[in-house]
Amino acid sequence: MTKKKTVIIGIGNLILKDEGLGVHVVRELEDRELPPGVELIDGGTATMELLPVIHEAERIIVIDAMKAGGEPGTIYRVSPEDLVCETERPLSLHQVGLLEVLGMAKQLGGHVEVAIIGVEPKEISYGMELSPEVKATVPKVIKAVLEELKGSGYARVFNSPQPPCVEQKARPCGGAKEMEIEDGDQGSQKHP
Repeated sequence: MTKKKTVIIGIGNLILKDEGLGVHVVRELEDRELPPGVELIDGGTATMELLPVIHEAERIIVIDAMKAGGEPGTIYRVSPEDLVCETERPLSLHQVGLLEVLGMAKQLGGHVEVAIIGVEPKEISYGMELSPEVKATVPKVIKAVLEELKGSGYARVFNSPQPPCVEQKARPCGGAKEMEIEDGDQGSQKHP
C-alpha cells in the first residue's frame, strides 16, 4: 500500500451554513496548484468513510467548523489531542467521528500527523451560504493550509483568550490556539 504524502479533508454539511466551511474551503483549493502528493477530499459528514484515506496518509490537514468559544470567524489550529475537554464535550462539530476514525487508523498500525484548522461558526441553520464573518475567513484558512503544506506551520500562534471548552468550569483543552495570519501588506492581524 503506497502512502500519500498529505491529504486535506474538508468536513461539513453544506446545507447548514457555516457548518459546511470545510467543504467550501476544499472546493476553493481544487482551483489551486498544490504540491505533488497532496490529495483533496470532500469528507462531508461521513467521517467513518474516511478510515481508508486516513490509514493510507502520512499527514492530514482537516478543515472544519469548530465551536471553541471565540468570536465568529476566529481561526484555530489544533491537534486531535486538543479537542476533548475534561467534560469530554467535543469542540469540532464532527470531531467525535473524526477522533474515532483516527483511533481506528492507529489501531490498524497507521501513524499519521494531523493538523486541524477550525473556524468559529456564527450560524448553524438551514442555508447554503456561509455567514459573512465565516466567509471572510476562507482566504485566510486557505493561506493557513498552504503554510501547513510548506511545513513552516504558522509564524505566530498564541493562546486563545478564552478556554476553548463549552463549560467555563472545565480546564482548558490544551493546545487550541487562536491564529494570527499575515495579511498581505497590512501586516499581521488577529482573526476574526
